[in-house]
Amino acid sequence: MTETIISWFTGMNKELALFFMSMIPVLELRGSLLLAPTFGVEWMRALPICIVGNIIPVPFIILFLRPILNYLQKTKYFSKFANWLHNRSIEKADKIIKYEVLGLFLFVAIPLPGTGAWTGALIASILDIRLKKSLPAIILGVIAAGLIMTLGSYGIFNALINLFA
Repeated sequence: MTETIISWFTGMNKELALFFMSMIPVLELRGSLLLAPTFGVEWMRALPICIVGNIIPVPFIILFLRPILNYLQKTKYFSKFANWLHNRSIEKADKIIKYEVLGLFLFVAIPLPGTGAWTGALIASILDIRLKKSLPAIILGVIAAGLIMTLGSYGIFNALINLFA
């Protein structure tokens, strides 16, 4: 899979490739930071590039996804997909509903499959958590996830373990 993703960005500047990879749903910041060492990009360059790339789609998702989903749910061809996406978001939203902004931050910050800025923004949109509250929580979550992923991707965890072992 790594080779396929890398082939999409062949010939592109490596930092620009990381930036665009960070915008892709599912791959997002987590995947791009895993690939950054493979590209030979230093962590101090990769981290801010991936954070900014991951954050750019968030306000658009929060502002426009709900009206788009509402429209798609009324169409013949896209209603199944729109309902599935809505229901999937609601299933992941139970902790976020309880803790709202803190829950949204933790959901985005913990780098597990199915979490991240895209899903956090999707849930914020569906739960009608206003941009003013949700955007800072998601941005801080992306930064926290970026720091965690950078520590893991660049072997800093191993260096710390070896240092204290």
